Amino acid sequence: MKEDILHLEPSVVWKYFKHICDIPHPSGKEKRLAEWIQSFAREHGLAFRTDEVGNTVVVKPATKGMENRKTVVLQAHLDMVPQKNEGVPHDFETDPILPYAEEGWVKATNTTLGADNGIGVAAILAILSSGDLVHGPVEALFTVEEETGLTGAFHLKPGFITGDLLINTDSEEEGHFCIGCAGGINTNGKINYTTEELPPSYAFFKLSLKGLRGGHSGADIHLYRGNAIKLLNRLLWRLSGTVALRLSSFTGGNVRNAIPREAFACVAVPEGKVTAFRQEVQLFVDEIRNEYAIADPDIVIDIETVQPRAVMKEQTQKILLNLLYALPSGVIRMSDEVKGVVETSTNLSVINTTDTTVEIQSLTRSALESAKQDVVHMLQAVYEMASCEVTHDGSYPGWKPNSHSPLLTIASSVYRRIFEKDPVIEVVHAGLECGIIGNIYPQMDMISIGPTIRNPHSPDERVEIVSVQKFWQLLVKLLEEIPVVA
Repeated sequence: MKEDILHLEPSVVWKYFKHICDIPHPSGKEKRLAEWIQSFAREHGLAFRTDEVGNTVVVKPATKGMENRKTVVLQAHLDMVPQKNEGVPHDFETDPILPYAEEGWVKATNTTLGADNGIGVAAILAILSSGDLVHGPVEALFTVEEETGLTGAFHLKPGFITGDLLINTDSEEEGHFCIGCAGGINTNGKINYTTEELPPSYAFFKLSLKGLRGGHSGADIHLYRGNAIKLLNRLLWRLSGTVALRLSSFTGGNVRNAIPREAFACVAVPEGKVTAFRQEVQLFVDEIRNEYAIADPDIVIDIETVQPRAVMKEQTQKILLNLLYALPSGVIRMSDEVKGVVETSTNLSVINTTDTTVEIQSLTRSALESAKQDVVHMLQAVYEMASCEVTHDGSYPGWKPNSHSPLLTIASSVYRRIFEKDPVIEVVHAGLECGIIGNIYPQMDMISIGPTIRNPHSPDERVEIVSVQKFWQLLVKLLEEIPVVA
């Protein structure tokens, strides 16, 4: 049975999370949420400052007797990944997220939930609004556009925050303390093309590949889920040979850091080969359902008749389908140092076609700068062999682990005392703002914590209720234990 999240504990955290859900805040459109937080600061008599890209810092003085403690920066990003199920009439720029509780988890209705990083934002707001928690000086740093390029973190300037310690709230496994992460870089490909009309002897169809789980292209890439763009291209490539298929358009994915869940193509087939076309599609569905029976068991491909339209010239089609087939996507190498952790990966994340261009995007991640650059060169080589335009941008550094971090030692001790077990200390393949912040503030001691979130960056995103309670307990007690200024 679905329940109202306002009945959950800790009530103050869920209250603020509901406020966040009510204010649209996809990446690049966080201004309303930032302005609401600034209004919140005024209402609570708290000083705040902003910068030119929209980052906000809210300052809360120490509680009585804690004035001599080190200043802690509590950090979260304001934006969320906007993903929805096909056919859902949700506008992420105007419509609220609709959360509900069910069977121990909070989910959203047919969209991403935004627990990444909305729970972190809500917990920080709960601390800022509290009149009875014990803590030293606090700076709450709310960054923008983390999900689309870490823009807010990249534009931080020295002096914008003044704290000695930083607690990032963007981790996604309760009881796991993150002390390092991968760096990343975007690759953008482009094909310019012209179209042609086909004779009336062609039938036109829309192919829709759906039902994939998708997920976070860093945290979930090791699960080997299907990539909708790669799978649909595999079918198109095959049909080009067996039934002389012609391609009009190809779209799939919509954000760089999510594994594509859906892809669509408008195609043309000679009328005499329509039966064979439908049979080939069904054979392919059976084939990939067998291959992905565990990782992605709900794959479907729908065939819909559509009106005739112009198609790509055959040479362009051949270049595009060969290119997409050759582009790597998935785990490149597992870490030799940290068992079970991906070292290097790349995700073919977005393809869009207009009447004259095809644009393709990938996001490469690695714990090693040299390995990251190697994959970039691999992608560049594939594009250059196809005589396509290619650029790279948005490179960001990894976060080098510090297993001797004083903040880590304190947090681990607090966790053991509360929960009578050790936390898991880990390095993750996902990108965190800590790497960039550490470059700007090299003396900052940092850890990342958070509640348990499953399937981020997809409409299946959910956050475990009990993990939010434990995350809140840890955060509150950790603030009480921050050491004095030396």
